[in-house]
Amino acid sequence: PNDGTELVPSEQILQDVAISSDGQFIIAVQKGVLTVTPRSSKDVVAFFSDTDQEKNVALIEGLHLSVWPNLEYQQMYRDAWRLLRDYFYDPDMHSLDWDEIFDKYLPLVERCSKREELDDVLKQLIGELSALHAFVYGGEYSFPNHGDSLLEDINEVACLGATLQRSVENRGYVVVDIPERDPDLHMIDGEPMYSPLSNQALRLSGQVGLQAGDVIVAVNGENVMDVPDIHMLLRNTAGESVRLEVLRIESSSKLSETKRRLLQDNHTDAGIVPEPLVVVPMEPDDSEKLAYAAWEWKTRESAKSLAAEAGFSVGYVHLQSMSGAPSIDSFARGFYPDYDKDALIIDVRNNRGGNIDSWLLDTLQRTAWMYWESRSSNITTGGLGWDMQFAFRGHLVVLINEHTASDGEGFSRGVSELGLGKLVGKRTWGGGIWLSSDNHLVDGGIATAPEIGTYNDKFGWGLGIENIGVIPDVEVDNNPKLAYDGIDTQLEMAIDVLKEWLDKEPVALPKDPRHRPDMSKKEIVDGCTV
Repeated sequence: PNDGTELVPSEQILQDVAISSDGQFIIAVQKGVLTVTPRSSKDVVAFFSDTDQEKNVALIEGLHLSVWPNLEYQQMYRDAWRLLRDYFYDPDMHSLDWDEIFDKYLPLVERCSKREELDDVLKQLIGELSALHAFVYGGEYSFPNHGDSLLEDINEVACLGATLQRSVENRGYVVVDIPERDPDLHMIDGEPMYSPLSNQALRLSGQVGLQAGDVIVAVNGENVMDVPDIHMLLRNTAGESVRLEVLRIESSSKLSETKRRLLQDNHTDAGIVPEPLVVVPMEPDDSEKLAYAAWEWKTRESAKSLAAEAGFSVGYVHLQSMSGAPSIDSFARGFYPDYDKDALIIDVRNNRGGNIDSWLLDTLQRTAWMYWESRSSNITTGGLGWDMQFAFRGHLVVLINEHTASDGEGFSRGVSELGLGKLVGKRTWGGGIWLSSDNHLVDGGIATAPEIGTYNDKFGWGLGIENIGVIPDVEVDNNPKLAYDGIDTQLEMAIDVLKEWLDKEPVALPKDPRHRPDMSKKEIVDGCTV
């Protein structure tokens, strides 16, 4: 500050602050109160001295904004067109006459009667650029529940966290599969997450979980065969107790065993009879997360088992995305315990992208240049291994598919270009121009601008990814039927590739120099010793 400025402490805590469009007023929110203060030094000082917030308070109760939807749609169209013009990585707009493109779609915008129709036009507008990472989403829509949380809850279908199959023969729904995730990592968003039908979820209540082959015949007293789908009986039940009637064909409980014993003692047909089971259904999103986590754990265990059968050790890391702490945690959990294995599989199939590729590539480029060994331990007996610490010395395969997108593709291209490993699977999505998603429209929606071009000397713009995708070294697809039956052909191919690679180039610790320095004093010449 200059000599004429006096710093005056203030107790005001602003939640939000902005300048009016004409620059004449300061608009502030503090403790839920909106104030409008003239932008003069005298008024600003008075504002910060008004600890009781009694001056310049704006009365916003009953305040409404009148919007003519079609005019707002035209404004948003103009804004989207302008923001694409100003943000797109190529100032020449891929050689398009962008003014002409604006005129081409404007008549359609003038006919839009709802937000979804504007979305359709924006998608056509942005599609003219023939660039990926161009999305249209968000904004204000007319939802059938009108923002009423009660209506939303009533119509939300809860899940039992299992694969069920309707069976006329069994007069109910047969439990086909109950997903199980890594028992050491059973938390989702900080909460333990198991299938509501599993033994882990039910044992604390003194009940026994179901198994594949058991049958659900009723929900809260209603026969499941009286409705088109069992989930119709599970609406608005997430987090609430629900009573099922089940036939324990494969599992057993104290109640079922007692009933069977009583029936046998009375010389009555000891058939299977329904018994009650109280469960707490889960929200659809949690059920999806559970199923995905179960698939990931199953795939990791399968990779290790297949590798063991082939005669080598392998680490397995699956990255669902490249975004933030969850993705960093996933890599750390999978990589560091197995960095000393013969091989490593990094699975970025279905990866949605993010921005941690450089960290991953940096970690994988660490090189072992010296080794540690004491008299009692080395890397094979639990001692220190080598420097750089946690450098991976084995062979790497990266699994990719048509749903590997964005930074998942950037990572895969990096592995290939840096010579770190081989790519197995299918050609990827094809997004080589990146974005920051900050060109929002007035209602919060967005027509994203691919704004960050990528290039190098070999591929030029788009790194050979944009509109092409990363092509694997070994191309193999997963047959949908086999995949549903639990056979991962791409994973099996990765193991075959690694086995062949290891046969040609084994990964072994270098032999130690054996003889340590001899520092004993020896006679050299004429009785002199060293």
